Amino acid sequence: MDARRKPARVVVLYNHSERLVKGEPQDLLADQGVIACAHAIADALTSEAVSVVLVPVTGDVEMALEPFPPTEWVVFNLAEGLEGRLFEEVRMAWALEAMGYRFTGADAAALALSTQKARSKEALARAGVATPAWRLFRHPEEVTEVSVEGLPFPLIVKPVAEDASLGVGAESVVHSLQGLRERVAYVVERYRQAALVEEFIDGREFNISVWGEPPEVLPIAEIDFTAFDGPYDRIVSFAAKWESESFAFNNTPVMCPARVSPALERRIRETALAAWKAMGCRGYARIDMRVSPQDVPYVIEVNCNPDLSPDAGFFRAVTEAGHSYQSMVLKILEISLEHKASYDRDSTVERRQSDSGRHGAGGRLQTDGDRLRRGTLERVS
Repeated sequence: MDARRKPARVVVLYNHSERLVKGEPQDLLADQGVIACAHAIADALTSEAVSVVLVPVTGDVEMALEPFPPTEWVVFNLAEGLEGRLFEEVRMAWALEAMGYRFTGADAAALALSTQKARSKEALARAGVATPAWRLFRHPEEVTEVSVEGLPFPLIVKPVAEDASLGVGAESVVHSLQGLRERVAYVVERYRQAALVEEFIDGREFNISVWGEPPEVLPIAEIDFTAFDGPYDRIVSFAAKWESESFAFNNTPVMCPARVSPALERRIRETALAAWKAMGCRGYARIDMRVSPQDVPYVIEVNCNPDLSPDAGFFRAVTEAGHSYQSMVLKILEISLEHKASYDRDSTVERRQSDSGRHGAGGRLQTDGDRLRRGTLERVS
């Protein structure tokens, strides 16, 4: 073994918030889901005799990681920020990069691009990836007949910088100018951010999980909306994802693998890979699409670092590909160990296109990871 290479130990990093600075009280359910996922991943690694420590972030990520030097620890990054603050997930990833850690999943640049839905749609459009027509509104007074010209009703309204379907419910689909103003007002006031308004694609909805380098498309999943009579009720709302007692939660089963024609499957896979490249994804991601009656796949969201819980869609696709939960977690970790330190003078896009593991001046900034150290799980509170 090269003397410069040290065995890796694993920090499972996750957020733990007791309140939110914006949004609805029930939005904390998504935060609690991250905590449960962190424990599931730590248990999976421990069952494989990997040395693991659970580290909740309740304040500064720099202080939380102080006992775990980056030359000895790899971060399994589940941190999504604290108290619902905007772009905290991105800031934490930038901090991990700056401190020299290897970590699972997307880098900060990809997280920033995918989190800001308007910019992600611009990036998709530049790459020739179909995405629903859209506008961005900062205030309900901006909603006029002129400002929505060319954007046909019905429309769907979302916070521009949230994931996990926060702020998305039955009321998000609007059919009139007044309804649009009211929903934009709700998003701006409740979530303290601009509202993304996009064309509602009346069609089938698919989740496409992708991982690895080169990226591998896992079995395609489709949301089954047959329990909903109205076409505009067929959305993956916050309730459908998180409220276990709701009708939406209990009546949106997922079919994986999806039943699609070979031609449509090919288009969906090609679109998923094009979206992965446009966002600069790394490690693992999930691409959500709506497919029109004309079989055109429209990307509605790219989820870098999607939910890895045992009951989540990514693991469902992984299962169909023949993996166990433990092997999924280990593979995601191993993917992160394959990435070289990339703090050089090149642009972010150029760094992703080349395997540069060295500083522009020629010096390696971080000791490479090696095998996973056998050990036990520690919990840090």
